Amino acid sequence: MNTEKNSGSDSWLRSRSGLAFLGFLAVAGFFLWEEHKAHLLGVLPYVLLMLCPLLHLFHGGHGGQGHNHGDNGDGGKK
Repeated sequence: MNTEKNSGSDSWLRSRSGLAFLGFLAVAGFFLWEEHKAHLLGVLPYVLLMLCPLLHLFHGGHGGQGHNHGDNGDGGKK
């Protein structure tokens, strides 16, 4: 039988100081979101537009348009 204790990270999060720290992070995250929501959501359309060139670069095959690789469309018949 395995009678070893759980790892230290799981037990620390459930301790009193760990729960206080998680509560602090939740409150800090809430206020950070509330104070900067307008800035973050206001720049979102521009971020999406700036991501378009990256999507084109890293997409790969571009949907297979115009890449026949020697296939003339007749199914290999001559």
